[in-house]
Amino acid sequence: MTGDVVNLRQFRKTRARDEKEKRAEQNRISFGRTKAEKTLTRALNEKSTRAHEAGKREPPDDPPGS
Repeated sequence: MTGDVVNLRQFRKTRARDEKEKRAEQNRISFGRTKAEKTLTRALNEKSTRAHEAGKREPPDDPPGS
């Protein structure tokens, strides 16, 4: 019925190190891109937004029953 003995200080340091590495990986993806890649992503996002907006219906000018 004995459990594993865990050094909490080492556990906390390991967990903090893992979280820091995870955040660094996300930053590499977000900020580690060339200008051309950023421009392409921005253009694709704008194109998809325009396509989405183009599919919206406009409400009629005249209210019903008038």
